[in-house]
Amino acid sequence: MALLKEWQKVAYNEKTPQNELQKFWQRYFLLEKGVYEKLLTNPDEVVEGTVKELADKYGLSVMEMTGFLDGINDSLVTPNPIDDMEEDTKVSLAFDKEKLYKNMVDAKADWLYNLPMWDEIFDAETKKRLYLEQKKSGTVVVGKKVGRNDPCPCGSGKKYKYCCGR
Repeated sequence: MALLKEWQKVAYNEKTPQNELQKFWQRYFLLEKGVYEKLLTNPDEVVEGTVKELADKYGLSVMEMTGFLDGINDSLVTPNPIDDMEEDTKVSLAFDKEKLYKNMVDAKADWLYNLPMWDEIFDAETKKRLYLEQKKSGTVVVGKKVGRNDPCPCGSGKKYKYCCGR
């Protein structure tokens, strides 16, 4: 079975008691934070290797590294083949800094996007701009509602209720 399926079976198991699942995620988030601290300390270094090698490098189990790779995949310059990844699959952690920051904001992972290492990568203004861009990207702006007695927006000259509002 591919590593990702195994990870998802453990991490998203609805049969696991809530308190156990909560402990699992708390532990995972601490490990994830540690890996990001190391990656962000030297953000231009391209980290590559097999899943097993990277797990060993960062002190994670292969399953935990699979979860990490699943989480960072959308922020990578070139996504990894996570769906059919095995222990010996070559992967890369070359990430797009702006994409990674925005994805952390999107995930509401304040323990990650507030890491002090970001201060060395982006100035305060850039971080604020990226934060706002990401927050606004999920905002739906609804246009002004057409009243039934208003002129129809199609341009026919009729009232909306007698034209497109039927």
